[in-house]
Amino acid sequence: MATTSNFRDSIKKAKNQALVGPNVINKALPYLGGGLVLTAVGTYGGLGMIQSNPTLFMPTFIGAIILQLVLFFVVRGIAERADNGIALPLLTVYSLLTGYTLSGIVYVALGTNGVGINGVAIAALGCGITFVLARNVGSNLGEEDGLALAKTVQLGIIGLFIVILLQLVLSFFGVFTPSWLEIGISGLGVFLFVGASVVDFYILPRAYRDEQYLSAALSMYLTYINLFVFILRLLIAINSRD
Repeated sequence: MATTSNFRDSIKKAKNQALVGPNVINKALPYLGGGLVLTAVGTYGGLGMIQSNPTLFMPTFIGAIILQLVLFFVVRGIAERADNGIALPLLTVYSLLTGYTLSGIVYVALGTNGVGINGVAIAALGCGITFVLARNVGSNLGEEDGLALAKTVQLGIIGLFIVILLQLVLSFFGVFTPSWLEIGISGLGVFLFVGASVVDFYILPRAYRDEQYLSAALSMYLTYINLFVFILRLLIAINSRD
């Protein structure tokens, strides 16, 4: 839900605005890359915890999710004020926590026949290819097309997260999503976050000033983390069909 909140606010700021931060994406990219590296470190730590002390993993996993959610709103507010000296160490912790919470799905992927380490690599490579293509497309979107695509993706992501929350609630009652439906939901997630990656390159220079580069980095970070998760979910669902 943090993703939808961030995306919605960015679109609201970008409406009917010319470029306010023409260099904000270039400034954000090193921090995006650093955040993703830290996320990989956090994931490695989570996988180590699962293997060495699985009974302790779940309570720490829940704690990490709660702290991650709180940190998101704190960091977003600080970054939007361009208090970068304060925001940066908090973003570092946020990235590590995100990696820890990702270790669960990565562990499942590693243990799924037909996915494994190759599937994790494919998901990461897919994010990289998406970034290159999205930068070329999104940077050249016109005003009308950019806002139309942004609104479409925004509504789609909101609907997607409502479905995911419903999945979570039903799972508590022992009702699990059939594999064919999980494939459809995961495929939709991949499609929407590919669209969000294109929208980022249109929206962010209109939503954030150059000195708000950490806000832009956070927005792109959330896009690619979610894209990675949905690619993995799709690969797991495809290879776990009944």
